[in-house]
Amino acid sequence: MIQLTRLNSTPIALNSDLIKFVENAPDTVITLINGDKVIVREALEDVIQRIVAFRRSVISGLPSWIANVGPDPLSGEEADRNPASGDLRRG
Repeated sequence: MIQLTRLNSTPIALNSDLIKFVENAPDTVITLINGDKVIVREALEDVIQRIVAFRRSVISGLPSWIANVGPDPLSGEEADRNPASGDLRRG
């Protein structure tokens, strides 16, 4: 979710995954995938920066087992961890 401000100064939290596109016309108009439009005070560039910052924070919060997927440095085999069970399989 990203926090933005409607034209009437009301704060809004918007699910950035639902954004279809953002345009300046002259206000910043956000069109959602369902066709709804939201007009906000923030500039297009600021909306994009907030989306990128939010997605970076999501990626940085990934579980540490993601880093363990890849070649095993000792055997050269691919290591694959099942996130549901936590067991390590060699393939």
